[in-house]
Amino acid sequence: MKKLKKRKIYSFVVVSLLLFLSCKKTDHKEISSKTDVLPYYNEASFTPKWIAAKSDQLTSFHTIPDFSLTDQDGKNITQKTFENKIYVADFFFTTCPGICPKMTSNMSLVQDAFKNDDEVLLLSHSVTPSIDSVAQLKKYALDKEIGKNWHLVTGDKKEIYDLGRKSYFVEEDLGKPKSIDDFLHTENFVLIDKNKHIRGIYNGLSKNSVKQLIADIKTLKLEI
Repeated sequence: MKKLKKRKIYSFVVVSLLLFLSCKKTDHKEISSKTDVLPYYNEASFTPKWIAAKSDQLTSFHTIPDFSLTDQDGKNITQKTFENKIYVADFFFTTCPGICPKMTSNMSLVQDAFKNDDEVLLLSHSVTPSIDSVAQLKKYALDKEIGKNWHLVTGDKKEIYDLGRKSYFVEEDLGKPKSIDDFLHTENFVLIDKNKHIRGIYNGLSKNSVKQLIADIKTLKLEI
């Protein structure tokens, strides 16, 4: 009877250990891209458009327009900076007590995943450019261990807000016109390909969504 009891206890311990190890393995499982090809997006509803990479349709398809902003090192950042680059864009401000710290933490995961890859850049636009001077952005960059492939930018408020609303489509208030006096605040990360096309939108507050972003960047890198 005692031997049977010991066997049951031993079996329970072994099964528990196997379940624990299985769970640990699942927690660290890498997410793969849902498709071999990413769709394109051209409006605020983010309805996917499945277009061949070499299609003539793309010559007139929505792209991110030229811009001129200044990063934490005082460098002029334009579309030239992102020539032949894949990049991820978001909108934040350094004094944000709410969602921005979490977004920055999750964007750091993308930074870490591609820290040795000059083909992938990050672009964070300040939505309070009058507060976020170059010096303020530099301090934030040092505090958050932001590397050379991640540009925190400031500049003309109207240009930044127009980029967010009319180019990256980061706000969800479809059909509701907004002015420059309406604060731009969003948790969205937007994936841009080497031809300035939008290829994905992700919840910057969700680690799983950011893992999907990392997987999709890897898919996009394989695109010819």
